[in-house]
Order: sequence, then C-alpha cells, then structure tokens
Amino acid sequence: MNLGTKAMNMRRKGKITSWNDEKGFGFITPLTDGNRVFVHIKAFGSRRRRPEIDQTVTYTLSADKQGRPCAIKATFPGNRLPRNPKPKTGLLSAFGVAVSFLVLVGISVLTSKVPLWLLATYLFASLFTFAMYAVDKLAAKNRGWRTQESALHLLSLAGGWPGALVAQQKLRHKSRKRSFRAVFWVTVLLNCGTFVWLLTPTGSSALQSLVSLLRWS
Repeated sequence: MNLGTKAMNMRRKGKITSWNDEKGFGFITPLTDGNRVFVHIKAFGSRRRRPEIDQTVTYTLSADKQGRPCAIKATFPGNRLPRNPKPKTGLLSAFGVAVSFLVLVGISVLTSKVPLWLLATYLFASLFTFAMYAVDKLAAKNRGWRTQESALHLLSLAGGWPGALVAQQKLRHKSRKRSFRAVFWVTVLLNCGTFVWLLTPTGSSALQSLVSLLRWS
C-alpha cells in the first residue's frame, strides 16, 4: 500500500457546511486545511439521523467515478462504523456437510446396507443436539445453568454431530473455542468411522447381531 492509499484510508473530521436534505447530498469542510468534500446520504451508515448544517462528522476520503474527492463511511460523533455482515459461507458449508452425510445415510438405507432406524436416530439426535446448543447459548446470555461440554460431545458422538455443526455456525455458539472444536471433530471422525465400518460385511454382521440381541432381551 503506497502513501497515497494510506492517506485516502485515514479517518478525517470535518463540518457539514452545505446540505440539501431533499436531494440527499451536501459538502463537508475539513476542520484542518483542505477543500470541501462532496458527501451523499448513502455515505452515512445510519439513516435514522439526518445530516444538518454545522454538524461535525468523521469520514474517509475517497473518489467518485470521475475522480472527484468524496466522503465515504461517514459517521456522527458517538456513532460507530457499521460492522460488515458476517459471511454466510460458514453456515452454508456446515449445512452442506450435514445434509450430504444424512443423504449418504439415506442412500445406505435404500440400498439395505443399514436399517431405517439408524437414519431416524441421526435425524432425531441432530435435532435434539441443535436444541441443546440453543438452550446452552440462551443460558450463557442469561447466566443460567449451562450444559456441560462433555454432554454436547456425547450427543455428537451418538450421531448428533450434523445438528451440532449447523448450530455452531447458525447460532455462533462454541464455534471459536479451539479446545472444544478439537474434541468435537474427534467425535465426528469417530462417529463417521463407525458408520463406514457398519457398511462393511463385518460391521453389518455385528449390527445385525446387536439388533437380534436387543429383540430377545
């Protein structure tokens, strides 16, 4: 970044010396030396407060399509710059992974490689785990009784990890704590590894034996 670009990105302070509220534009005169700068209503992040003459504002200097100086990211005293919206790529990726895995389980059911109740278990566990994340986040906000992390990990290990994955991105809960995320991915790998094993002849035979044992018990 050259010095000219750095200068353009610096926050400046000035006073609105001309404003046409009907047309939604005016001019800012810098408090320090400098020529007045064009400003449009769109430069202000908050539209609830209308600019007025003699108001002090802070802004970033930019240029329009014709190369003329103009103000952008303008704010009134005490107002903060609006935060950029968080990208939804994380949520979309999490949703895609969860759906893809559940579709894989559904295909395995249709090809008679695993029983239908296994898909039902994944669906129920995912919904229940998502709900537990929501309850825990609400408790964190209200300083209430928190759900133990070990309980959330057990739910993921039991098949609720698709719901947990979506909840982490959708609810922005447990998505930054590295130690929690590390254990979470271990539970995902263990669960997926077990599912893949069930697709093998050995795993399928073991599953059938377990089902028969449960029926006779």
